[in-house]
Amino acid sequence: MRSGRHSFARSLARKCAAIFLFAVVLILAAGDWFVHHPREWLEKREREWPRWIVATLEWTGNPTGDITDALGLTGTDVVAETTDAAPANSVLFAGVPIRRHAPAPDDITVLDRGEFLVGWSPKLRHAAWCAYHVPAGQRYRIETRPPFRKDKNASRSPVSTDYARTGYDRGHMVPNFAMASRFGTNMQARTFLLSNVAPQSPALNRGVWRDVEHRISESWTARYGEIWVIVGALDDSHETLSGSDISVPSRLWQVVVAQKDREVRALAVLVEQQVPWRAWPTRYIVSIDELEALTGFDFLAGLPDGMETALESRRPTRLWPVNFLDAFRQIANRSAR
Repeated sequence: MRSGRHSFARSLARKCAAIFLFAVVLILAAGDWFVHHPREWLEKREREWPRWIVATLEWTGNPTGDITDALGLTGTDVVAETTDAAPANSVLFAGVPIRRHAPAPDDITVLDRGEFLVGWSPKLRHAAWCAYHVPAGQRYRIETRPPFRKDKNASRSPVSTDYARTGYDRGHMVPNFAMASRFGTNMQARTFLLSNVAPQSPALNRGVWRDVEHRISESWTARYGEIWVIVGALDDSHETLSGSDISVPSRLWQVVVAQKDREVRALAVLVEQQVPWRAWPTRYIVSIDELEALTGFDFLAGLPDGMETALESRRPTRLWPVNFLDAFRQIANRSAR
């Protein structure tokens, strides 16, 4: 009799465990499905559906989707075929951004920093865009961060104290880590010139923005080789830093391009200043066409028309997959924030 009761208890425990596991998998799958929709769809569901349902789907779906995307199991990329070799060791992949209309500023001066370019706007008093490249493989040890300095070659460059007690970070456009790890201390120092800075909220600068920069410099170069980036600011709110006339962008954006063999892939993100601290970058993916319409810049203009259209007209549904171990390093880096 006792043996029978034990057998029944074990059988019941196994069934309960199986039901629990099935429920967990179902919730994770539902969350993964939910977060892979376009932002407009998500925002509509957030307005229409009960908050507890949306919160559960986002809480489970964002980390699950990040893992399954990173492993290449879910989501889609925007990829085009080319017969041309990649422009290795070049700052630009397909030319500088070309101004087509406002709100892109009409006073941009291009400052050549060697391994990156700054599209400086004296009117905004920060860069409208910067372009840089990140070769695969770290070559230099990261040294102590230098101080921010006024750029004597940039008209109306701010000084470091202009940002003090404003509530905004001195946000790097071209990341310190990318330049320091690939090109050494001299290039790192150039990223601390205030021509390479734009006002960024702490949640943006230290959260989702840092996440994308980490993927570019460490995860994506490990899988796809050299990466080309154009990063910029969207100034359409007419807000300025307290006590100065430095324009505060309403949103920051990045256009990221890689070429592995004959496949070229492109990705764009657009993130508002008042982003939540623990926001997931997948939420902010846009098509390059969408970004061009909002910013007034034409990107990748040096590509053949058909290839440019293929890369710019579609919106990816994930950040690019990475090597297996990097998928879990991303989780660890995010948990450490």
